[in-house]
Amino acid sequence: MKGFEEDLPRGLSEQLRGLGDRLKMADLIFDHIENGAVVTDADGYILYFNRPYAKFLGIEGEDAIGRHVTEILASSRMHIVAKTGKAEINEIFTAKGHDMVVQRIPIFENGKVVAVFGQLMFKEVGDVGRLARNLSVLESKLKLYEKELTSLRAARYSFDSIYGSSPALLALKEEARKAALTDLPVLLTGESGTGKELFAQAIHQSSPRRRGPSININCAAIPKELFESELFGYAGGAFTGASSGGKPGKFELADGGTLFLDEIGEMPLDLQPKLLRVLEEKVFERVGGNQVIRSDFRIIAATNRDLAEMVRQKEFREDLFYRLNVVSLNIPPLRERKGDIVSLARHLLDKIAGNHPGSHYRLTEAAERVLANYHWPGNIRELLNVLERTVFTIEGDSIDACDLPFYLSRPVAVRARGTQWSLQEVVAEAEREALRNALKVSGNNKARAAKLLGIHRTVLYKKMSRYKIPLN
Repeated sequence: MKGFEEDLPRGLSEQLRGLGDRLKMADLIFDHIENGAVVTDADGYILYFNRPYAKFLGIEGEDAIGRHVTEILASSRMHIVAKTGKAEINEIFTAKGHDMVVQRIPIFENGKVVAVFGQLMFKEVGDVGRLARNLSVLESKLKLYEKELTSLRAARYSFDSIYGSSPALLALKEEARKAALTDLPVLLTGESGTGKELFAQAIHQSSPRRRGPSININCAAIPKELFESELFGYAGGAFTGASSGGKPGKFELADGGTLFLDEIGEMPLDLQPKLLRVLEEKVFERVGGNQVIRSDFRIIAATNRDLAEMVRQKEFREDLFYRLNVVSLNIPPLRERKGDIVSLARHLLDKIAGNHPGSHYRLTEAAERVLANYHWPGNIRELLNVLERTVFTIEGDSIDACDLPFYLSRPVAVRARGTQWSLQEVVAEAEREALRNALKVSGNNKARAAKLLGIHRTVLYKKMSRYKIPLN
C-alpha cells in the first residue's frame, strides 16, 4: 500500500490518508456507543455491528457483517424501516429472551433510503420503568422544594413583614399590592433605611413571578469598571482573568423573575442607554460575546436620591427615568410615622430576642418616649441598629432611657446665625453626627462603622466625603 501511495500524486495520496483516518475514527466512535448499535443497507444486510452489541448477544461482530439482519436478530424490523422510510423510536424488541427498547432510524441520500441505523436504548424494559420512577421521585422532590422555598420567601418577604399601622403605610402597602399584580416597572423612592428592599421583595413574592428568581444588585456597591459585566455577564476570554466558560449576568439570571436595582441613582451615566435598551427590548449580549440573549424579567428600582432633580442636572437620563418611573411608590420616613415607632421597636426587639432563646426584652415608658421623640434620620435601619447595640450592652431584659445611645436625647444644634433650619438640613446634620458617632465607637474602623449604621462600606465612604468627614 505504501508503495502504491508513493506512485500517486502528492495531493491524492494525502486525501487517501485523511480518508483512512476518518474511517478509523468513525469505527472507534461506533464501537463506543453504549449498549449496542447496528447499521444495515437498504435491503437489510449488516454493514456495521459494534462490539457492545456483539458482546451482549454472545457473538463475534465480524461474523455478522454481510449477513441479513434477521439471521442475527430474528425479530428485527430494520429491513422493514428501510422500505417504509419511517423511523421507529423507543420500540419494544425481544432478543435472547430479553425485552429491550430500541430505535431504528432510516438514513436518506438524495431522497432515497440508503441505510438504517439501529440502537439499543435499554437492555431491559424494566430499566425504563425504574427511570420513570426516578424521574417521578425527582419531580415530586422538586415540587416539594419549590413549595418550601415559596414558604420561606413568603415568611420573610411578604407584605406582612412590613410592620406598621399608620394610615400612610397602610395606603402604601395597598398600592404596592396592586402593583404586584402587574408586570409594570416599579420605582421605590425614600430615604435610606425606610425598607425599600423589603417592599421590592414583597412585591415579587405577591406577583405571578414569585416562583421565579429574585435577583438583587446594589448599584452603589459595584466598581464602575465591573458594572457592565455584572449586569450583562461576559463571554469566555472576554478579558484578562475572565472565566473560560464565561459568566451569566444579572439580567440573564433574572429570567422568569424579578430584577431589583437598588440605588439606581448611582448607575454610571454612560451605561444608562444600554440599560434602557434592555428594559425596552429584553435582549442583550454578554461582554465580549456576539450571541443575542433574551430574558423575560420584571424590573424594580429603588433610590434615596431625587432622580427628577438629577435629570435636570443632566446626571440621570430622562428617557430612563420615565421608563423606570411607571409605578412610583414613595416610602415615608419613620419621623412621618410617629405612631409606628414604639410598636415597631417592640416588634424588632421580639425578632432580636428570637436569636437568643429564652430572652425577652421590654422598653420602659421613659425609653419609649426617647424613641418616639427622636427624628430617626437613618429610619428603620437606624432603629434596629440602636436596639441591637442596646441589647448587647444591657444587663437583664429591661431597656430604660439611660441604656439608649446618648445622642437620641440630645436636640440637634441650631446654626450659629440663628436662622431656622430646613428639614433637609436637620436630617443632614443628624446623619453627619450618626456617622461621627459610629466611627468613634468603632475606633475609626470603616467596616465596623458601616455595619453599625447598617449600610455598605462604599456608601459610608460616599457619605463621609459628602459631609467632609476625614477618611483617616
